[in-house]
Amino acid sequence: MEYDALIPVIRQLAIEAGTKIMQIYNADDFHVKVKSDDSPVTEADEAADALISAGLRAAFPDMMLVTEEQAASHGLTGETFLIVDPLDGTKEFINRRGDFTVNIALVENGVPTRGVVYAPARERMFFTLADGSSVEETGPFDPAKMGAVTPIRVAECDNDALMVVASKSHRDQATDDYINKYKVKDSKSAGSSLKFCLVATGEADLYPRVGRTMEWDTAAGHAVLLGAGGKVVRFDDHTPLTYGKEGYANPFFIAYAPGVDLKEA
Repeated sequence: MEYDALIPVIRQLAIEAGTKIMQIYNADDFHVKVKSDDSPVTEADEAADALISAGLRAAFPDMMLVTEEQAASHGLTGETFLIVDPLDGTKEFINRRGDFTVNIALVENGVPTRGVVYAPARERMFFTLADGSSVEETGPFDPAKMGAVTPIRVAECDNDALMVVASKSHRDQATDDYINKYKVKDSKSAGSSLKFCLVATGEADLYPRVGRTMEWDTAAGHAVLLGAGGKVVRFDDHTPLTYGKEGYANPFFIAYAPGVDLKEA
C-alpha cells in the first residue's frame, strides 16, 4: 500500500461521508432499524457505508475491505485490509448527542498503521499522515484540499493526577472499579472513537474499555493514537491489541499514554 495515495482518499471519503451523515442528522426525522445483534442502524450508516465502500473499491480494487454494515465481509481473512465503521456511535447519532465518527483504517500484519477519525457534528478530524505521524485538521474540511493541520502527541502524564476518558453510552461498574485503581484528577465521557483521539491529543491520559467492541470500532482511533505516541493493549495481560481476529471481535482493552503506570485488571 502506498501511503501517499491512501491518505488523501480516506480523508476525502471521511469528509464526504460526514457531510451525508449530517444531512440526515439535521433532518426532522430519520429511520432506525434493528440488526440481528439488536444494535441499531440508521439510513445514515447505510448511506455513509455505500459512499465509502464505493470510493475505496474504486481507488484500491485489489485491497480486502471489511466494513461493519456488510456482513459478508466479516468472514474475510487477510494480513492486510481496509476496515470501516461508516458511523461509529449510532446511539449518539440517534439521541442527537454529536459524539459520532466516521472511521476508516488500514491494518497491516495485525496493526492499524494508518487511519482517519472524523466527527462531523463536533467539527474535529484526526488522521495519520503518510509518514505515520498523527495530526488534527482544523477545517474548513474541504474534501479536495487539506486544511491547516496540527501535529498531536500524547501527554506527559502525572500518575498522581490522571485524566481519564470513558464511554458515554457503555460506562458500567466494572469500568468504574478499574478507574478507581488510579489517582484521577478528572474524568470525562465521550462517545465513539473520539476517546482514542482525546488520548492522542493529550486531553486524556487513559481510556479503559471493559465491554464489547469490534475491530471496525477501534482500528482508526487506534492508528491515530499510535501515530501520536500512544499504546493500546489487552485488558487481561497488557499485550498489544491486534487485528484480523476471527469474527473481528475485540477483547477488553486499555488505550493510554505510555507514561501511565498501568494497573492490573
